[in-house]
Amino acid sequence: MTQESRFLDNKLISVISNAFKIPDLRKKLIFTLFIFLVFRLAAHIPVPGVNLVALRNLFNQNQFLGLLDIFSGGTLANFSVIALGLNPYINASIIFQLLTMVFPWLEELQKEGEAGREKINQYTRMVTVPLAILQSLGMYALLKNQGIISPLPLQNLIALVATMTAGCLFLMWLGELISEHGIGNGISLIIFAGIVGRFPVSIGQTLVTAEANNVFNLIIFVSMALAVVGAITVVNEASRQVRIEYAKRIRGGRIYGGQPTYLPLRINQAGVIPIIFAISLVLLPSMFGRFLEQVPQPQIAAIAKFFADSFNPGSLIYNLVYFFLVVGFTYFYTAVVFNPEKIAEEIRKHGGFIPGIRPGRPTTDYLNFILTRITLAGAVFLGLVAILPSIAQNLTGIATLTIGGTGILIVVSVVLETVKQLEAQMIMRSYEGFLK
Repeated sequence: MTQESRFLDNKLISVISNAFKIPDLRKKLIFTLFIFLVFRLAAHIPVPGVNLVALRNLFNQNQFLGLLDIFSGGTLANFSVIALGLNPYINASIIFQLLTMVFPWLEELQKEGEAGREKINQYTRMVTVPLAILQSLGMYALLKNQGIISPLPLQNLIALVATMTAGCLFLMWLGELISEHGIGNGISLIIFAGIVGRFPVSIGQTLVTAEANNVFNLIIFVSMALAVVGAITVVNEASRQVRIEYAKRIRGGRIYGGQPTYLPLRINQAGVIPIIFAISLVLLPSMFGRFLEQVPQPQIAAIAKFFADSFNPGSLIYNLVYFFLVVGFTYFYTAVVFNPEKIAEEIRKHGGFIPGIRPGRPTTDYLNFILTRITLAGAVFLGLVAILPSIAQNLTGIATLTIGGTGILIVVSVVLETVKQLEAQMIMRSYEGFLK
């Protein structure tokens, strides 16, 4: 185990044990664990009328469906009531993130603070419903073409689509409950719980494969995974320190200011969001391709088969598109969460300046200059981690650990962000204790 991995484990155990000593945080942690339990229970409630044995065999044989199942937390292989996962909600979020760059009124709404963001969230929830309906119909058509689910009469099909759509909205509600009453970002934690829930199954399949294959390849795979955990921890914590100095001021005979501070610009400002957005988009061509493969028109079926094969996980086109999507979303989301103009204005208001850089527009340009370059390193790193499963499978021949770098990145990033939020709340409560 790497030094970074041991540090992450020790820090996580220490923070959680200390958090359980604070009654308010203990309630939040217990509530979050309770929502995880509800999620895992719902993942094992199947939709009636599905041949689960045939379905699981299909998912074991199809790498694309196996990857979808991992990110749904095993709900697809069980074809549970929450089989859609959070994909419709994530796709709706991507749509509105992009629309804010097209429509000025949405951009202004986003800048209105909490009230504006709440309105956009409401619009996102509304768009989630039709997307969930479309994905439910696509999933039904795919399974019907494979002979796993028999053709349903109209009323039963409506009931199936309504159940799956309601399951998606239920999962979205669970995530919002965690954000409101628990610890951390609820949507990210639900995805985290789904991936972690599939770890035992994925590892078990790999061990069985290793007995028939080469144990040495498994050791290489595990070593790569540990190295990736350490690298992700280092990159997520790394930052570029920008020196800021404040002019000295004399008030009442005392000198204020004059002490330098540092503005940390993280290499990975966007966190895990680019990976989640990219995986949701890169899987769409293959999903729609599988859906349209069985249409009567041979031209459409041929085009659909081309997209389904080209965007199958492990193919060159899939990995290239996945890599560039991750890089693009990293830059896009960094621009959303970090506003150099606002930071430069705050520095100027408080009498600060960056040595050698004039306040105002030159400071904004300087921060943009630094951010663009350090984000490139973070974006390329995220892109390489995203396509790591294909690289590892080609090197070792082990295809069962489909979860690969993407899942590890999501798990490690969510753990780090949650630990930071716990630490922040613990520090806040410590200050409150001193004030009392």
